[in-house]
Amino acid sequence: MLTGKQKRFLRSKAHHIEPTFQVGKSGVNENMVAQLNDILEKRELIKIHVLQNNFDDKDDLAQTISEATESEIVQVIGSMIVLYKESTENKKIELP
Repeated sequence: MLTGKQKRFLRSKAHHIEPTFQVGKSGVNENMVAQLNDILEKRELIKIHVLQNNFDDKDDLAQTISEATESEIVQVIGSMIVLYKESTENKKIELP
């Protein structure tokens, strides 16, 4: 579980990254989860853009993706979801 200080730190890092992924009307599927896991392993911190045609609750969507990828929700703001998962091989981010 991330502390408030760690979330603030990750939010400041996420501010400068472009969204890596988009979730459309089809929602979350196994293929997407597999791709997200690969990206999280490489980058640790990612942004997901929820498109206008997805009518799921963004917090629920973030929770579903977080559980499926075993990652932490850093922030859900507007149509963006920011996720963090510590990489096993490509550790780049040192949490405070």
